[in-house]
Amino acid sequence: MTSKLISLTITQALTGLKNKDFSATELVKDHIAQMESCRNLNAMITELPEQALASAAQSDARIAKGEMRPLEGIPIAMKDLFCTKDIRTTAASHILGNFIPPYESTVSQKLIDAGTISVGKTNLDEFAMGGSNTTSYYGAVESPWKSKTHPDKKLVPGGSSGGSAAAVSSGMAMAATGTDTGGSTRQPASFCGIVGVKPTYGRCSRWGIIAFASSLDQAGAFARNVEDSALMIKAMAGHDAKDSTSANKDVPNFSALMKQDIKGLRIGIPKEYRVDGMPQDIIDIWEKGAAMLKAAGAEIIDISLPHTKYAVPTYYIVAPAEASSNLARYDGVRYGLRVEGKDLQDMYEQTRAEGFGAEVKRRIMIGTYCLSAGYYDAYYTKAQKIRRLISNDFAAAFEKCDAILTPTAPSSAFAIGENSDDPIKMYLGDVFTIPASLAGLPGISVPAALDDQGLPLGLQIIGRAWDEATMFRTAFALEQAIAFSAQPDLMKSAA
Repeated sequence: MTSKLISLTITQALTGLKNKDFSATELVKDHIAQMESCRNLNAMITELPEQALASAAQSDARIAKGEMRPLEGIPIAMKDLFCTKDIRTTAASHILGNFIPPYESTVSQKLIDAGTISVGKTNLDEFAMGGSNTTSYYGAVESPWKSKTHPDKKLVPGGSSGGSAAAVSSGMAMAATGTDTGGSTRQPASFCGIVGVKPTYGRCSRWGIIAFASSLDQAGAFARNVEDSALMIKAMAGHDAKDSTSANKDVPNFSALMKQDIKGLRIGIPKEYRVDGMPQDIIDIWEKGAAMLKAAGAEIIDISLPHTKYAVPTYYIVAPAEASSNLARYDGVRYGLRVEGKDLQDMYEQTRAEGFGAEVKRRIMIGTYCLSAGYYDAYYTKAQKIRRLISNDFAAAFEKCDAILTPTAPSSAFAIGENSDDPIKMYLGDVFTIPASLAGLPGISVPAALDDQGLPLGLQIIGRAWDEATMFRTAFALEQAIAFSAQPDLMKSAA
């Protein structure tokens, strides 16, 4: 029998801890037990049960003294892209298989300071490059959801933060960190029936997060509902002098502000997000979501984001170019894997050939080509110009509306291996999330419905830069109207 404690929201758990209905140790033990029973999902690279229980004992001592911090005793999971002091951090790559950082990332330190307890480091696409969590050196992650029509198929949890999404969806953790470069918190959240948030670029520090594409990477969070995700982002956000891209802006109390009604808010519906071949299920839930927001008092208006069609090709020039530059540091000299060669050049080549997987190599080669002499202006410079046009589209749209409603992904979860032989098809899975990433805007995916296979579909709210408060407010109103309560089978006995 699954424990009822693993089905609580963070808010409910904090109330229970404060009232001494249960202890932090009991809460953490139950999540560790669920983590152990769900090992078949391969969501964790490194489990941390002993450390988590030691931290839970410290939380219980604080609670007994009346010194509860904002997220005291809450068990979370940490994407294995965040450097954690004295704990192996791999980025799901062979090249970092033995890397133990001597420092803590800013975001993970903020969460420790808020009282959270990490039960483990979650699996991901290698160096966060992928949309299915199948490119990890440690093997693919399996979604906790099953298709009604093909129950024998193992489904992807989305990517790159698929391990974090699967951990929250299956009850291994109450929340988890993710990173979002082109949709890697929002798309897995949609596939796994939970909430995933990407804040404005610069809202959370990138210091101590292993870099993929520096102008796009942003820390994000997964949780079971909008309020829990708002609590996570509040704890994670804030200026960091160690990160030159971190913004010195006040962090509002998102969870307090989000419960205001949405009367008078203008919600934009972009016509360009109706892509060819999109399943009718997704079109229907998008229209239903707009109708629900209208019924809650919002005004629905049509908007245009004309350069949306260029977003995916633009992203797949900018991101690999920056990856090519960032991954040059993995050379076998300073840290990580080293494969000896007959000379220095051979050692570089052997190390990188053995250390990187196929998808990472593909993106390094694309990026290196785009940055090479004679092609830099034709590709990278042109992509940056189009990125500016995409950003300008959003700026013009936000003169007419306060938030934008779109689908999160053009499909529900697909089977592991289904799209692996067609990278272009895989890349197009981020068609609805990439534009906001290129513009540096905040986005949140809210579970909205089940499709005809019984699999989750999400709706995305995109907000103005630095206006996560309105984004959370709109998402909360949508969540209340939808009242999504479906869970994967392995969670149902906990409800």
